[in-house]
Amino acid sequence: MKAAHLPSQRAPGARLLVVDSAGGLRHTSRSRLADFLNPGDVLVANDAATLPASLSGVHSRTGRAIEVRLAGRRSLAVDDVRDFTAVVFGAGDYRTRTEDRPSPPALQAGDVLVLGPLRAIVLRLQGHPRLVSLRFEGDVDAIWAGIARHGRPIQYAHVQPPLALWDVWTRVAALPVAFEPPSAGFVLDWSLLSALKARGVVFETLTHAAGISSTGDDELDARLPLDEPYDVPQATVRAIESASERGGRVVALGTTVTRALEHAGSNGPLRAGSGVADQRLGPGTQLNVVDAIISGTHEPGTSHYELLRAFAGDGVLRHAAQEMERAGYLTHEFGDTVLIEAAFSRLPKAAGPVARRHDPEEQIA
Repeated sequence: MKAAHLPSQRAPGARLLVVDSAGGLRHTSRSRLADFLNPGDVLVANDAATLPASLSGVHSRTGRAIEVRLAGRRSLAVDDVRDFTAVVFGAGDYRTRTEDRPSPPALQAGDVLVLGPLRAIVLRLQGHPRLVSLRFEGDVDAIWAGIARHGRPIQYAHVQPPLALWDVWTRVAALPVAFEPPSAGFVLDWSLLSALKARGVVFETLTHAAGISSTGDDELDARLPLDEPYDVPQATVRAIESASERGGRVVALGTTVTRALEHAGSNGPLRAGSGVADQRLGPGTQLNVVDAIISGTHEPGTSHYELLRAFAGDGVLRHAAQEMERAGYLTHEFGDTVLIEAAFSRLPKAAGPVARRHDPEEQIA
C-alpha cells in the first residue's frame, strides 16, 4: 500500500474497510464509521497527548551529531520524567529513511548527551547499540521545559512536511505521555462523537503511553512494542461492564487501547488503575476484553499488524490487505482505517450486525 505523505488527520476522502467476524469485507467512507457500531457498544479511545520526543544534539565525548528518540518510561507520573528508554541515531533527521540512518557513535555508560538545553547521561545499553537507558539532569520543571522547547514530534520520511505538535494530537489529547501519536484516534472529531451518542454508543477513554513504531533496525524492531505504562479510569471499567451486561461490544480505538485493556483484564476481571503493558498480542492471543478494533492500515511484519492477528486469521488479513491495495488505501499514521471484529467474540450477539441501509458508495469484497 502507498503511504499517506501529508499530515491530514481527517482527510475528506478517507476510506474505511470493515472486516466482520466471519471474514467478510466491506468498503465504505470513514465518515460513516458510526454506522458500523451498534447501540450498546462502548468505544474506548487513548487520550494520551504526544510528546515532542525527538531531540537533536551532540554526543559530548566524540562531538558527533546525534538524534535521540525517547521511547519509554516506567510510569505516567508527571514528576517521573528523568529516566527514559531511548533510541539513538547518528547525524541526520527524518528526511532520511529510518532504515538508512547512520548508527550513533559507540555509546557507553557515563556518556553525556547534550540535547539543546538538556543534558542526559547514558546509564546503560539495553542489549543493542542504539537502545539505551538515559537520565536527564536537572529538576522536573526544567526537563519538561527543555523537552517542550527543543523537542520535535518523531517523524518518518514518508511524511514530507515537518510535523507540528498539533499535527499529532488527537481531539481528546490530555496528558502528554505518548512517544508517537495514538493515531487511530485521528478519526475523532465532534461530528463523529455526536453521531456515536445519537446511535447509543458509549464513548470512554484511557491513557496509554504509545511507543515508537520503527527503529530502522530489524533486530531492534523485533523487540517492539516496548513496555508501555497506562491508566484505565474507573468510569471506563464501569462502561465496559455495562456494555457486557447488555450484550454490547467493547471496541478499541487503536492498538494501544487494545494492549492496555487486555493487560488490565489479563488476570481476572478488568481492573481500573495504573499498570505497565508488557505483553505481546498476536495470533495466539485469547482476547479477554476487546471485541473489535478500529485501527490504521498496517503492513505485514510490523508490531501493529501482529496485534491485528489476534482479531482475524492470516487468510482474512491477507485478503483485506489485497483489497486495500486494489482500492488504493493509504497506510501509516495519516492513512485510511480498518474496523476488524474479533473472529470469536465472547459476547452473545443478536442476529449478526445491525441492519444498515444500502449505500451505493459501499462495495462488498
